[in-house]
Amino acid sequence: MKYMEQGGFQHKPFMRLTLLWTLVFLTGLWITNFAMYFSRMGLDPASVVSYYCGSEAEFRAPRSMASMLEVSHVHLPIMGIVVLMLTHLLIFAPFKDKTKFSFICTAFLAALLNEGGGWLVRFVDPGFAVVKVAAFLVFQATLAFLLGALGIFLLNGMKEQRKRKKTG
Repeated sequence: MKYMEQGGFQHKPFMRLTLLWTLVFLTGLWITNFAMYFSRMGLDPASVVSYYCGSEAEFRAPRSMASMLEVSHVHLPIMGIVVLMLTHLLIFAPFKDKTKFSFICTAFLAALLNEGGGWLVRFVDPGFAVVKVAAFLVFQATLAFLLGALGIFLLNGMKEQRKRKKTG
């Protein structure tokens, strides 16, 4: 823990390398999140309702509970792990505690509402489509911030190491 708190991992090339590759994969996740969302629905709540509740005009059946369970079964642990990892790294970034607290809570709540929004639309009330759209946008924005912060953190570590090599 001391190693992470004092930023020692920033100066370890193999640690930066693994974090860099993780950043590449998670950026791919962020991009494909957009692609998957917009391949099925848009930012218009009506498109969300149509996707989850079906549409006679588009000959689209409502999403079944079984298909939604399959998706949630995979999404919930993966999103939990991704958000855990990114917010864990945020803890060691030079932000105020209030900022860290806000981003940690926002990331987890947005991920949960993003996943749960479809369930709410399909099985509670179509009016929750606005929640699904808002949660998607907040989750994507929060992921972008966390990925960007990790990228900047890694770049700063590389710059510091280059300075040390030149002076030392």
